[in-house]
Amino acid sequence: MRTREEVDATLQIAKLNAAELLPAVHCLGFGPGAGAAAGDFCLLELEPALCQQLEAGHSLVIRGDKDEQAVLCSKDKTYDLKIADTSNMLLFIPGCKTPDQLKAEETHCNIIHTEIFGFSNNYWELRRCRPKLKKLKKLLMEDAYEGPDSQKEKDSNHSKYTTEDLLNQIQASEEEIMAQLQVLNACEIEGEAYFELSADKICRATAQMLLQNAVKFNLAEFQEVWQQSVPEGMITMLDQLKGLALVDRQSRPEIIFLLKVDDLPEDNQERFNSLFSIREKWTEEDIAPYIQDLCGEKQTIGTLLTKYSRSSIQNGVKVYNSRRPIS
Repeated sequence: MRTREEVDATLQIAKLNAAELLPAVHCLGFGPGAGAAAGDFCLLELEPALCQQLEAGHSLVIRGDKDEQAVLCSKDKTYDLKIADTSNMLLFIPGCKTPDQLKAEETHCNIIHTEIFGFSNNYWELRRCRPKLKKLKKLLMEDAYEGPDSQKEKDSNHSKYTTEDLLNQIQASEEEIMAQLQVLNACEIEGEAYFELSADKICRATAQMLLQNAVKFNLAEFQEVWQQSVPEGMITMLDQLKGLALVDRQSRPEIIFLLKVDDLPEDNQERFNSLFSIREKWTEEDIAPYIQDLCGEKQTIGTLLTKYSRSSIQNGVKVYNSRRPIS
């Protein structure tokens, strides 16, 4: 145990003026458990909002299979997990008081003997990322539900995925997964919700059925067949096909072909490479449905286009092409 005289002597050797320091002195010592390896402890750097969630009793979950990079999920957000090394050793000191706490207590000149519980040379840092949802559709399509009277359902030995199964296998927060299930038009078997038919979704599904059987379709002929294929009273419109099909108005005759946003890469650069390999120049109206899902909290379609493409004017219309050669 150090005495006040020993502390004052140390300050003199270090040429520090005691009057410029707080009166309380922490004397650190390694406790019995401090001999553990640095890898036995993990530090996690959290933004204030996540700290508040933990303090309120909510959980944070780390998700990812062995071949996937781990992510951390709160109730509604997903974060990349990365190790950050530090040149300074980080000490774990339970009950250690900060200078602000010492000032608030108006502590007089005294010595606080503090035990070091452990140490680490790195910590985990979080970075907000888009949820990795591509796997969700793949899992659901493995054994699609065909209704209670389907012979396939009667003969099937495979159980469908529960919400808990999806939470364990998809690298996304619960709210992000549930939102994507709605996007995919998934439904809960024997759930409590009732559904009514959506004209736009029926028109869109009918168009997909027609287009998937043809590489390219004469636009005028397609629109005629499409309108005849939907229930009476429903009106087909090309706006219903955003992110599903692409119209080529430069060809003669004009054509339409299937191009689903779900089939495109999740990575930003790979997504743009894929789009520019399909079409050299895009208008913002045409490309927007295929990059909308890449927009983060502070990203817009405009910022993505600025970063990954260059613009020019063609026949009075602004178009975008790749910033790099596309092989």
